[in-house]
Amino acid sequence: MTMGDESISPSGIDWTKTAAQGVTNFQTFGCNVFKASLPTPDRLTPDISFVRQVTTSGNLVAPDGVRLRYWAFEDPASGIKSPYPSPLMRVREGQIVHVTLLTAKHAHTIHHHGIEPTTMHDGVGHVSFEVANQFTYQWKASSPGTFFYHCHRNTPLHFEMGMFGGLIVDPPEGPGYLYSTPMQNAPYQRYQVERLWVCDDMDARWHNVLSNNHDAGMCGENVGLNRFEPKYFLINGVFPTKTMTDQRVAAKARVGETILIRLLNASYSILRVTFQVPVTCVSCDGHRLGKESWNAPIVFPAGTPIELTSAARLDFLITATQRGAINATIEYLHWITRRVQDNGRGVAKTQIVVS
Repeated sequence: MTMGDESISPSGIDWTKTAAQGVTNFQTFGCNVFKASLPTPDRLTPDISFVRQVTTSGNLVAPDGVRLRYWAFEDPASGIKSPYPSPLMRVREGQIVHVTLLTAKHAHTIHHHGIEPTTMHDGVGHVSFEVANQFTYQWKASSPGTFFYHCHRNTPLHFEMGMFGGLIVDPPEGPGYLYSTPMQNAPYQRYQVERLWVCDDMDARWHNVLSNNHDAGMCGENVGLNRFEPKYFLINGVFPTKTMTDQRVAAKARVGETILIRLLNASYSILRVTFQVPVTCVSCDGHRLGKESWNAPIVFPAGTPIELTSAARLDFLITATQRGAINATIEYLHWITRRVQDNGRGVAKTQIVVS
């Protein structure tokens, strides 16, 4: 938001006057972030549209019986209540995308992580605004890859509470294709089997105590956001006791098929993933490897530990060469000590069964 003539946007909204109705421009960068329900600036006709409605009533029951409260974005059209993780968005390169956010009692945002729209559509409250009721984000899918979306209001707490979901941009050909055009040092473009593994960790204190206040810690209060002690670890909302066989995580393939694993670290741990067979990393954080000669796809021999920090995404291709199970192990490492979380219990295993 700026002063003078620059405050008039192309859509005709006078941001100086709009902000002045509540707080000064300076204050909106602090605790009192500007909240509004506004028309979409520079609105175009979309090629594809989504609706995401905030819910705060989800509960997971851990294997030890502890109930973990979580928040989520619902797709009202699906009829599925309190999904975890939030529903996948899938679009194609070149499409104009609209995402309508519906909030309830509290303000929220949607930040499409890795996408680069204009500031008003970026969903970062302190540099634009928070959605008080409803807003439609608009952006263009510029390049294929693995991304994700999440709330960017009181980000440490809201992200931990589960307000995130996968976002995949396919090439114009659609699912089954990684990219439209093969390259000499990155020829991979087709796959037959696909899994998105969304990894998360949970601290029961955050989910069942801090979640009672959506603004916890936003204005410098010491509410314990500097202390994160996860004891629960999940892949696609599945606890490690079931990740080996649960079809939300485990996959099936046939000999000769190419398997694409999209891995998203939605946890606050460092992820260390190990595959039983060689894998080729073809994309990092939504960027294709091989566009330049110095960043060709990386072939990791079987058993090589591969690490991801929070919010990172890696895409792996695996060739199914023989019948049997291809095992994968994901370890959740402490961000300081780099030891496996919760006294070694932060480990999840799964498999790809090849027939």
